[in-house]
Amino acid sequence: MAAAIESLLREIAGSEEPIEQLKALRTAVWALPMSNLRETFSAPHLGRLFSLLNTNDKEQVEVCVEVLDRFLQVLGPAELVRDCRSELRNGLIHPDGSVKVLALAQIGRVVGHAEGVAELLTCDEILRDVIHCMGAERIGVAKEAIAALRKLSTTATGLDALFRSSLLKELKDAMAISDVVRYRVYELVVEISSMSPVSLGYCANCSFVSQLLEELTGDDILVRATAIEMVTSLAQSQHGRQYLAQQGIMDKISNMIISAESDPFSSFYLPGLVKFFGNLAIVQSPQQVCESYPAFLSMVFAMAMSSDPTQIPVSLDTLGVLGSTVEGKQVLHKTGEKIQSVLKRMSQLARDGAIELRVRSLEAIAQLLSLPVEQQTEDLLLLTESWCHCWSSRPMEMLSNISTQPFPELHCSALRVFTALASQMWGQRLMTATPGFMEWLVDRSVRTGKEAKECKFELVGALVSSASTQQVFGGPAYLRLKTYQKEGPYYVNAVASVTTEGVD
Repeated sequence: MAAAIESLLREIAGSEEPIEQLKALRTAVWALPMSNLRETFSAPHLGRLFSLLNTNDKEQVEVCVEVLDRFLQVLGPAELVRDCRSELRNGLIHPDGSVKVLALAQIGRVVGHAEGVAELLTCDEILRDVIHCMGAERIGVAKEAIAALRKLSTTATGLDALFRSSLLKELKDAMAISDVVRYRVYELVVEISSMSPVSLGYCANCSFVSQLLEELTGDDILVRATAIEMVTSLAQSQHGRQYLAQQGIMDKISNMIISAESDPFSSFYLPGLVKFFGNLAIVQSPQQVCESYPAFLSMVFAMAMSSDPTQIPVSLDTLGVLGSTVEGKQVLHKTGEKIQSVLKRMSQLARDGAIELRVRSLEAIAQLLSLPVEQQTEDLLLLTESWCHCWSSRPMEMLSNISTQPFPELHCSALRVFTALASQMWGQRLMTATPGFMEWLVDRSVRTGKEAKECKFELVGALVSSASTQQVFGGPAYLRLKTYQKEGPYYVNAVASVTTEGVD
């Protein structure tokens, strides 16, 4: 195979229309182990392959990119920059996006190694071209450029190169190209800032973070909405949250929620504000967030009761997130009639809403009603039981009706609510009091989809692992559940068939 590759490379070097030889070479290089491919490698051959990218023939470019992608893997990071410097630069400015992606992917490999970074920093032009690729029309090119620069920034050397050299001006100039490119730079800045307090310091000292925060209250509503998403990402890290708190951003976003009622365009950015605090509650403390920023929870309830289809999904997701923890359940319980009204609203949506809203309502209910065994105190069991009956006066009948409808996503969401109840004795008693429930549970012919089978298997597993199941369901039913679990989610009952064809 190695000899065949060498022969094809020679043929390509002497051919004016090398597409067929390139196709044969593509097959050969991907069939040969990397260790053997190294033996066939030579710089002149590689240079010839790069030169074949200078064509308007898209097929030739495509095949050549695939061949080069394989060949370049044999080069070490420093060797790649040293031997292919001009080729990489030409790739970064090539009109075909696939060539740009090839070059960026190789640079991404380089910046993952100290020796590669050291070699790359001797050639500022390459990094400038990478920054320019963030402004590419093709999103795949921009993503590869962001990924390469993010990886470069994982070391102090890379941070210095990006934020304490002439490259800083290139980044700021890129932001002036358009709103789209500006937010790609923000995306890079947020990803770098999230790595560590040190990397956040670099980005903050260059004013990128403060500029992003100013966008929160800008005149452009769509820009404001995008800025909120970026700030939410920054708040995922502890040092990011501390920085935002120091800058007064939590209070600013809370005030934005309060003033949103008088803003006719608030529907564009209000869901983002709620998501911000919802995410903050996950990583911090539901009680602390809800008590410190009461406007957040009030808005979640208001959005849940709204008729605006753009607001309801976010409120359902947020309620589910808050109610997935004991602390969150207790916070919601303190609201009294408000949470009860919202639960009734969720019941109505689960029955009569659009499919997406029905699914999201069921998923939120599953989180609100879930209660791990180790957290099952008498008070909390009474709480989840009261919520279940507030959600529906006949919850098992309602769930059974939903689960039989011809929508796989609804069926699986209903099963997840059953699973939330399965570890709680009061939930098990509701199941046994429902005629036909046990037969439906172990009937494998009800749904044949993979996800549905897995969801039902999870429900059975939750029942089998509960200490109260045998007592509530009885010994024979418990053994049937254990048998179901032992057989696995994809077990198919073998049914013997007898043919009478040809029998007189």
